[in-house]
Amino acid sequence: MGKTAIVKIMERAAGRPVSVGQRVWCKVDLASARDFGGANCVLQFEKEMGKQAMVWDPDKVAYTFDLQAPSHSEKVSNNQKIIREFARRQGIRHLFDINHGIGQHVMLEAGLIKPGDVVLGTDSHMNLLGAVGAFATGVGNSDVAAAYVNGTSWFRVPETMKIEVTGAFSKGVCMRDLLTRIVGDLGASGMDFLAVEFTGETIEAASLADRITLCSMVTEMSGKVPIVMPNGEVLEWLVGRAGEEVRQRVETLSADSDAEYCRVLHYDVSQLEPLASCPDAPDNVKPVQKIAGTHVDQVHIGSCSNGRYEDIKAAHEVLMAGGGKVNPNTRVIITPSTTEVQMECVKMVLSLIFSGRVLYLQTPHAPCAQPSTTAHCLPEMWASRPITAILSARWARAAIRICSAPWLPWQLPCEGRLPIPGNF
Repeated sequence: MGKTAIVKIMERAAGRPVSVGQRVWCKVDLASARDFGGANCVLQFEKEMGKQAMVWDPDKVAYTFDLQAPSHSEKVSNNQKIIREFARRQGIRHLFDINHGIGQHVMLEAGLIKPGDVVLGTDSHMNLLGAVGAFATGVGNSDVAAAYVNGTSWFRVPETMKIEVTGAFSKGVCMRDLLTRIVGDLGASGMDFLAVEFTGETIEAASLADRITLCSMVTEMSGKVPIVMPNGEVLEWLVGRAGEEVRQRVETLSADSDAEYCRVLHYDVSQLEPLASCPDAPDNVKPVQKIAGTHVDQVHIGSCSNGRYEDIKAAHEVLMAGGGKVNPNTRVIITPSTTEVQMECVKMVLSLIFSGRVLYLQTPHAPCAQPSTTAHCLPEMWASRPITAILSARWARAAIRICSAPWLPWQLPCEGRLPIPGNF
């Protein structure tokens, strides 16, 4: 019987054969932490090991300031200071300060992520890096601090679900709709501690932005890690960032054709219609047609799952198709995922076009992750955004939120209400 991708990845990291259900120690390729939590990783490491202790490999440690960027309080500033000073003492080069953007995207652009890498991070959506075949997982501060000691961490080898996707998307339907359909079908616990391999002709033809979107909500289904091995343009992009070793890893770590899966699902995207996750859970999925016409007070375009340049460019296309006007009763916020994405928007003059139409273009950061750094809504307000999760406690306490395919919030600014699919 052949092996799944996650088994091969964990065998590489453990240095020995492994099987599903075993608990094994794996070598960590990158231990990352955000500004929120990173200071605690530092303090815990120094408390346990002493202030003179050194991390096992400074080139395998990274910090990303993306939650509270820039700082909004003395406490946050002090936490960021702790991380900066620790990085200087330790010789840690990979410190991405407040001017870089969302951590997973920044590290991907910097060439720090390769297929098969074991990546730790203080972020529950760290696993979206499975979009390039990495075993990335969100962990607690203690796990990251412990990895600083000798560069290892302890895991259970998960079972693997396979989702094969075929067909071409109809107009107005996209990867987010596929993801929303899967969430609606499986529910919040439908991938409980599973690795999930996404395969099929539709996935092989998908862009990096679409693969990130697809992998971004596996956490919302209780999954451990999604895996999409790079190919085509995505492979060439990653080789250009992370080096030629990427090709060899894809070849050796991809699942065998006779690998055994705990469950296999098939989706034909040509049969999909536009969908939305409605209040107050990601698996409360409804066709957009059924909620069309509802007034929306605030729209947010951009997140860790839909803040790439391709997403923002599509926002521009839909805005202009609707006459280039924004409904005066709807507020619009756009957040690029990284500075690189932001500069591409500047290069293509999209930032000027947006600014001239009363939209608010934010600096790159992780919107919605911290209540002090994003725009709140009142309880009675309707808000829409293509986020990874509907986060009532963080973003809009008791507000009415919709998580949808990107085209929906892009069309909203023109009409000020949930549009009928196919209007543009």
